[in-house]
Amino acid sequence: MIALVRIALSRPYTFVVLALLLLIVGPLAALRTPTDIFPDIRIPVIGVVWQYTGLPPDQMAGRVTTPFQRALTTTVNDIEHIVANSYNGFGIVKIFFQPNVDIRTANAQVTAISQTLLKQMPPGATPPLILNYSASTVPIIQVALSGEGLTEQNLADIGINQLRTPLVTVPGAAIPYPFGGKQRQVQIDLNPSALQARGLSGQDVSNALAAQNLITPVGTQKIGNFEYNIQLNNSPLKMEELGDLPIKTVNGAMVYVRDVASVRDGNPPQTNIVHVDGHRSVLMMVLKAGSIFDAGYHCRHQAEGHRRQGPAARCAEDRIHRRSVAVRPRRHHRRCL
Repeated sequence: MIALVRIALSRPYTFVVLALLLLIVGPLAALRTPTDIFPDIRIPVIGVVWQYTGLPPDQMAGRVTTPFQRALTTTVNDIEHIVANSYNGFGIVKIFFQPNVDIRTANAQVTAISQTLLKQMPPGATPPLILNYSASTVPIIQVALSGEGLTEQNLADIGINQLRTPLVTVPGAAIPYPFGGKQRQVQIDLNPSALQARGLSGQDVSNALAAQNLITPVGTQKIGNFEYNIQLNNSPLKMEELGDLPIKTVNGAMVYVRDVASVRDGNPPQTNIVHVDGHRSVLMMVLKAGSIFDAGYHCRHQAEGHRRQGPAARCAEDRIHRRSVAVRPRRHHRRCL
């Protein structure tokens, strides 16, 4: 300690310059240091989603998630704890690991045991969806879509196909499917009275659709010096053409789908609804999957650019809700949200 004092006394100008540097660099570093209210929690988590349509929650827990949890405890290393939730047709298992786990090995082990247990699952069970995420994956931005003259189906199409696509390229952001809206689905509504009058059932219509709505690769045909691509008319190209499919001959007359049912551009039953200013809307969540600074700034930039791209983008007014008031980007000296 005394030696340091002697050096300072023998070289006063050097220490004066160092003190001035600290006085100048210190406030600059403090101003440029990024601030985040969402710390990076390094707790690795693997989510496994089982799906079996129509299976009630108690059966999902007894036949799917519980046997899967038992198998995990004997085949996967470094498990901290497991959380499982069973819903109607879905079983969600969250596997929390120790901080020092090799997540690549754990992912391979979870995938392997999931494939092995398929033989013990109910008939027709499909492999689960396996996702890697962190405990710090929380929503940082909410984007609500609304526009005059746009239906819920239009808003859902814009959110999924136009807005979500550029947002998934933002580093540090994870974009799940939007909430609200209606997903387009071709639906065939049966007429029970018309079916009964012709001695048909819903199974007859289903069999006709399965037999005549096929995707069959044909290939090419070489004729002379040219090679032509061949296409078959074994699959309707327009929604209205589904009504022209024959079902069965009844009393010498051919019965078509349009005679006993109506084909329409519909949607499956909604499981959630979003309102913006009293009108139906679509809500998109941007989750933190890395640096919140770059994610917040680039998501805002992408959303603003999408607004100016075309007529559909101008109709869809994105409203970004600020979730963090203490976020500053590394390179941009302004709030990113």
